[in-house]
Amino acid sequence: MIYKIFRDEEWAVLRDAGVTNGAPIDLADGYIHFSTAETVRETAAKYFAGVSGLWLAAFDEADLGDALKWEVSRGDALFPHLYRPLKIDELAWCVPLPLTSEGHDFPGELA
Repeated sequence: MIYKIFRDEEWAVLRDAGVTNGAPIDLADGYIHFSTAETVRETAAKYFAGVSGLWLAAFDEADLGDALKWEVSRGDALFPHLYRPLKIDELAWCVPLPLTSEGHDFPGELA
């Protein structure tokens, strides 16, 4: 599984329209950023510190096809990048990512 953190308004676009081109950073970079189980907490801390109203979405990378590329990024780690719009029917699950005094509260398997 790979993961995408959405702000409320970004999640609403995918949920309501059934498709998204991603967040402003995704649009600027030309691909949709994802994280792995190993990097998603760091992504939240680095790019979403103190931000409430987030959603954590999981996707099976096999369902995203050849448009998903694994590329070297932060700390020389491989990150998944999707070079096409993301569709709601590719979603495995999505849950709120609440902000606590300790940071974001990730679900069981990612805690």
